[in-house]
Amino acid sequence: MKKSLIGLYALVIIGLMVWGYYQAIYVAPNDAMQGEIFRIIYYHVPSFSTAFSAFAVSLAGSICFLAFRRNYPDRAQIADAVALAGAEVGVVFCTVGLTTGPLWARRAWGMWWTWDARLTTTLVLWLIYVSYLLLRRFAAGPQMQTLAAVLGIFGALDVPIVYMSNRWWRTQHPAPVFGGGADSGIKDPKMLAAFGWNVLAWVAWGVLILTLRYVVERQRQKAAQREAEEALRA
Repeated sequence: MKKSLIGLYALVIIGLMVWGYYQAIYVAPNDAMQGEIFRIIYYHVPSFSTAFSAFAVSLAGSICFLAFRRNYPDRAQIADAVALAGAEVGVVFCTVGLTTGPLWARRAWGMWWTWDARLTTTLVLWLIYVSYLLLRRFAAGPQMQTLAAVLGIFGALDVPIVYMSNRWWRTQHPAPVFGGGADSGIKDPKMLAAFGWNVLAWVAWGVLILTLRYVVERQRQKAAQREAEEALRA
């Protein structure tokens, strides 16, 4: 039953991705200023929306792990699996955003990269969570999960800084698409529809990957627990 539901959900996601692609490439018109290159927004922004959502999940898992680790060890392990899954999915989608951004910048600005506030804080966010994953991969011992939770919370503090950076400082990066002032927002209804469909598709994709990664991590935890119990009995 669970496999059937996952398969059905995956089919829905594929349909959303195809429909979003059709809307972005064939329905939405060219931008008046940037032309065809503007269509990257339909993938660039959704990838970061998904990444930030995943990092929020990782933050919640990290906080819950620290809260439960002494009195509720089983809950703590569930929270740790959530935190790890969120961090991994966040890094994947943040990488997509950091890849599509320079492709857009090369055509729009004439350069691949500039060390302005938005781009720099985003790179710092990516590096923090890559460090989190490296810690999880190569460190061992009972304190590893605690250190990872603290690092995960620290990394999540950079998310609002990234989001607000082009509001707080003058940056090469454009003003916010939404909520950036009187002239912000996507005015053309076809562009707005394409944007909305792609955000929905990418977030749904991220939810699926995060759920599957959580299940895998919980299975790994249970297998490790069984091995430890068998070793003690032996």
